[in-house]
Amino acid sequence: MASLYETVGGQPFFDELARRFYEEVRSDEVLLALYPDPEDLGPAAERLALFLAQYWGGPTTYSDRRGHPRLRMRHAPYRIGGDERDRWLRAVTTALAATVDPTAGHLGELDAAERSQVERQLLDYLTMAADHLVNDPS
Repeated sequence: MASLYETVGGQPFFDELARRFYEEVRSDEVLLALYPDPEDLGPAAERLALFLAQYWGGPTTYSDRRGHPRLRMRHAPYRIGGDERDRWLRAVTTALAATVDPTAGHLGELDAAERSQVERQLLDYLTMAADHLVNDPS
């Protein structure tokens, strides 16, 4: 059985998802304020793409470069409350929908049901991750 990484065509899918996500971040002042260098989101986009690719069965490039993901620890310095979570989830959901859209051409031969399954798997994980990173419940 193919990994989701293989199903979506490998690294280019995750690169595109991260690129689209950071386009959304650039237009959201609350999210943008969370980044130490909001003028250069390229390194953050690369890390996100590599992390997601690895998580979904791709190469271990993320861990090879940065060690264990430790997502909660890496995000601990930033105040992440419900508003930040919701904005992040809205941005990543928008990016995901655009990336799996059949006219975007990133999922090649997948039919509508397969695209829907890919989108659901990714969205379920991303929702869980967004919930997990909330560190300011106020």
